[in-house]
Amino acid sequence: MSWGTELWDQFDNLEKHTQWGIDILEKYIKFVKERTDIELSYAKQLRNLSKKYQPKKNSKEEEEYKYTACKAFLSTLNEMNDYAGQHEVISENMTSQITVDLMRYVQELKQERKSNFHDGRKAQQHIETCWKQLESSKRRFERDCKEADRAQQYFEKMDADINVTKADVEKARQQAQLRHQMAEDSKADYSSILQRFNQEQWEYYHTHIPNIFQKIQEMEERRIVRIGESMKTYAEVDRQVIPIIGKCLDGIVKAAESIDQKNDSQLVVEAYKSGFEPPGDIEFEDYTQPMKRTVSENSLSSSKEGKSELRFGGKSRGKLWPFIKKNKLVSLLTSPHQPPPPPPASASPSAVPNGPQSPKQQKEPLSHRFNEFMTSKPKIHCFRSLKRGLSLKLGATPEDFSNLPPEQRRKKLQQKVDDLNKEIQKETDQRDAITKMKDVYLKNPQMGDPTSLDHKLAEVTQNIERLRLETQKFEAWLAEVEGRLPARSEQARRQSGMYDGQTHQTVTNCAQDRESPDGSYTEEQSQESELKVLATDFDDEFDDEEPLPAIGTCKALYTFEGQNEGTISVVEGEMLSVIEEDKGDGWTRIRRNEDEEGYVPTSYVEVYLDKNAKGAKTYI
Repeated sequence: MSWGTELWDQFDNLEKHTQWGIDILEKYIKFVKERTDIELSYAKQLRNLSKKYQPKKNSKEEEEYKYTACKAFLSTLNEMNDYAGQHEVISENMTSQITVDLMRYVQELKQERKSNFHDGRKAQQHIETCWKQLESSKRRFERDCKEADRAQQYFEKMDADINVTKADVEKARQQAQLRHQMAEDSKADYSSILQRFNQEQWEYYHTHIPNIFQKIQEMEERRIVRIGESMKTYAEVDRQVIPIIGKCLDGIVKAAESIDQKNDSQLVVEAYKSGFEPPGDIEFEDYTQPMKRTVSENSLSSSKEGKSELRFGGKSRGKLWPFIKKNKLVSLLTSPHQPPPPPPASASPSAVPNGPQSPKQQKEPLSHRFNEFMTSKPKIHCFRSLKRGLSLKLGATPEDFSNLPPEQRRKKLQQKVDDLNKEIQKETDQRDAITKMKDVYLKNPQMGDPTSLDHKLAEVTQNIERLRLETQKFEAWLAEVEGRLPARSEQARRQSGMYDGQTHQTVTNCAQDRESPDGSYTEEQSQESELKVLATDFDDEFDDEEPLPAIGTCKALYTFEGQNEGTISVVEGEMLSVIEEDKGDGWTRIRRNEDEEGYVPTSYVEVYLDKNAKGAKTYI
C-alpha cells in the first residue's frame, strides 16, 4: 500500500490530513502540559496541607504529639509530603520526556511537511506548464491547418477562373504552398511537444508524485508512532513513581498500626497524675436529733482529746487541712454572704439607734460554709501550698514548682535537671574547646595570644559552676519529692479517712450548736469560741505567715456594729486599712491595728486605694 499509487490524485486531501495530524500532536502536547500543571498544583496543595497541620514549634500542640495517635498523624503528614514530592517528579518527567521532546519534534515535522508539499507543488506546476505548451502548439497547428485549407481552396478557385490573370493564379498557388508548409511545421512542433508532455506526465504520475507522497506517508507514520511512544512514556512516568507512592501509603498504614491506646492512656496518667490520694468516706449527718446549744463532746471546743484528734496525730503526720490564722479563718468561714445593709438615712448614729445589722434569716449554716471551704478547688493541703496558690494567682511561678501536684512537680523537676545537665555538657564542651585552643596558642604563639582566652575561659567555668549549683538545688528538690511520694501514699490514705470522719463530726456539732429550737440559726458566742479554739490549735504552725498587704485606706462614714461572723465594728470617722476591695457583693475587707480584720458594708466607708498597690483599681 502506497499513497503515491493509491492516492495519486488526492494531493489536497493529503495536505489537509497531514495538517490535522500535526494539530492532533499539538493537542496532545497541550494535554500533557495541563496534566503537569495539575500535578504541580496538586503537589503544592498537598505540601501546604501537610505544613498547615504540622505542630508549631514551642507550642502546646508540640507537646500533644507524644501520644501514639498524634505521632501516627504526624507520620501521615510527612508521608503526604513525600507523596506530594512524587507528583512533582511526575510533572518534571512528563515535561522533560514528553512535552519538550514533542514540541521539538512538531517543529521538525512542520518543516518536513512544508518541504514535501513544496516539492509536490513544484512538480504539479511543471506538469501544468507542459500542458499549457501542448495546448498552445495544438491550437497553433489547428489554426495553420485551417489557414492552409483556405489558401488551397482560394488557389483552386483562382485557377478555375478564366478571367484571372496568370500572375494572380501563381500568387495564390505560392500562398497555398506556404500555408501548407506552415501547417506541416506546426504539426511537427505539436507532435514533439505532445511526445515530451506525455513523457513528463508519465514521470509526474509514476515517479515524482509517488516519491513525494511516499515521503509524506512516512512522515505521517512517524508522527503516529511518535505519539504512541509518548503515550507509553506518559504511562511509564506514572508507573515509575507507583512503588514510592506505595511505600508512602505503606508508611501511613504502618503509622496507623503503631497506635497503642494503652500507651496513650498511660501518657495521660503521667501527664495529669497529681499524686494525691482520694478522700475517704463522708460521715452521715443525723439531723433528726434535737439540736443542742451547749458545746458537745465532739465539738471543736472540746477537751484536749478532741484537740489531739483534730490535729490528726500532731505535726508528724502530713498536713491535710489548709488552715490559716485565726482571724483569717474566722473571716473566711464567716464572711458575709448576704447583701450589706443600706446606709442610714442620716449621717448621725442617732438616726439608727440599733445600728445596721446584717440579715440573719438567710445566713447559711456554718457546716455548709465549712464544707464549701474544704471542698473548694484547687484543694490546698497545707499553708505553704496556700501561699503558693496565692502567688500563682498573682502571676508568679515558684522556682521549685511547688504549685503543682507531687507527680507533676516530680516530672517538671526531672525535666529541669535534664535541661541543666544538657547546658552543663554544652558549657563543658565549650570549655574543652577553649582549653585546646589555648594549648595551640601556647605551642604556636604566632596563631594567637593565649591570654586573650583567659577571660572567656573564666566566664565559661563560672557558668558551669553556677549551673552545677542550680542542678544540685533542683536535684535536692527532686530527691525530696521522690522520697516523699512512696511513703506518703499509705499515710495519706489513713489521714484522709481520719480527716473526713472528724471533719464531718465537728461540723455537725457546730451546726447543732447554732440551730435554735424553732429550726432557725442563731449566732452564739460558742461559735466564736469554737473557731478560736480551732485557730489556736493550728496557730503555732502558721506563725511565719505574712498578713495580706494593705491596698489603701478608708474612712468610716457611719457607725457599724459587726455582730455577725466575718464582720468588724467601726465608728464614724475612724481611719482603717483596706486589704481587700469590694468584689461586687457590697462588702469591703478592712484591718485595724494589724490584729483585727473583717468585712464592713462598702456604702459605710469612703475608700482611698493606693495606686501603687497590687490589684488596686483607680476610683474616680
